[in-house]
Amino acid sequence: MKSSLYFPTSFPCIHTKRLQLRKVEFSDVADVHAYLSDDEVRKYMGIHAHKTIEETRKEIEWYNEIFHHQTGIRWGISMKNDSTIIGSCGFLNISSSNVRAEIGYELHKAYWNKGIMSEVFEAIIQYGFEKMNLNRIEALIEPENISSVKLVEKYQFVQEGLLRQYEFGAGKYDDLYMFSLLKREYEHS
Repeated sequence: MKSSLYFPTSFPCIHTKRLQLRKVEFSDVADVHAYLSDDEVRKYMGIHAHKTIEETRKEIEWYNEIFHHQTGIRWGISMKNDSTIIGSCGFLNISSSNVRAEIGYELHKAYWNKGIMSEVFEAIIQYGFEKMNLNRIEALIEPENISSVKLVEKYQFVQEGLLRQYEFGAGKYDDLYMFSLLKREYEHS
């Protein structure tokens, strides 16, 4: 009994206790560049830190493209009382035929260790399963990225294995753990 994926026709905003998840606009480019140009933030993303505003503008264009083509949704993260974008999160590589998506996220390091990504993660997982009707959410994480491993494990993602030299980025091949959470597991947690 296969369910079908729901993809929103207009960009959805999500509100949590402290945060607003919203569409990233080109006017946000300086905010986004502030964290995408940071080597520590980009360390486990398999790509170099942005050197120019133009690179960041292309990232925002990509956010718009994946939404338009229904292959992803990337929300900008801001505090409810401040419109500054401090990170992004969302789904990419959405497969409507398989009703699954990969989850991704990053956060400005000034906001690390404040429970923000846990709040974000919970909200987008809920959106993915309850609004989009996803059956499976995947997370691909470099083994050295301990904080991401802990985050997905906190939300009951299951480690399925190690994908050896799965991606080439930033001049090297990266091993990635494959984690997943199924809708039935989410519903029973």
